[in-house]
Amino acid sequence: MKWATCDLADYALRKADDTLVLGQRLSEWCGHGPVLEQDIALTNVALDLIGQARGYYQMAAAWRADGSTEDDLAYRRDTHQFGNHLLVELPNGHWGDTLARQFFFDAYNFFLLEQLAKSPVEEISALAQKAYKEVSYHAQFSAEWIIRLGDGTDESHAKIQASVNRLWAYTGELFEDTDLDRRLDGAVPLPSMLRADWLQKMREVFALATLELPDPNAYMQKGGLHGRHTEHLGYILAEMQYLPRAYPDAKW
Repeated sequence: MKWATCDLADYALRKADDTLVLGQRLSEWCGHGPVLEQDIALTNVALDLIGQARGYYQMAAAWRADGSTEDDLAYRRDTHQFGNHLLVELPNGHWGDTLARQFFFDAYNFFLLEQLAKSPVEEISALAQKAYKEVSYHAQFSAEWIIRLGDGTDESHAKIQASVNRLWAYTGELFEDTDLDRRLDGAVPLPSMLRADWLQKMREVFALATLELPDPNAYMQKGGLHGRHTEHLGYILAEMQYLPRAYPDAKW
């Protein structure tokens, strides 16, 4: 193989961490959605993301070849060992906050998987082709909600614009090229290559939603890809990892 398996494992871990953490966040809405249909829809998105995380963790474990399992990688790593983007670990807030965060990530994930489906690395390509179908629905669902809230009442418009403005500073990290990405050039796309398509999608949806697009060149938060996270991730992991850490040999 042209690319080092340790680099492929680290890349798969990043993708797994993104989808696991966001899936965990969305699962917090179960039973709390504004209406039953949307409650179920968001829960299903969470399940899709956690399913994708499993695939990525399984790939990472196979490439690491150190005896670790998908459960070890999900439940027995500490905060600084996670490489997810800061955006996905942010609190749910209100419905508009959650949907703005989801739309930003879904559009990024859509264009990423579109490229990963063409990867010469068979394992990556196979997972991406399957996940792409799921994420196509995710992206449509969140975009429709951005339009619905933005082009709705004065109150819903003001709230979703505030959500977009508040979360925008966490979107730049989605397109940060790291040394790992450069070493895997040819196997995976450079994140910066996805930015133009992502921005165009933002412009199209925001125009329909009558929302203002924040400054694409504004200051952006970063650090998650390098293990520097907000305080929120620690609380997520404390809840998510409690059982396997407290009872490591537990069996169903």
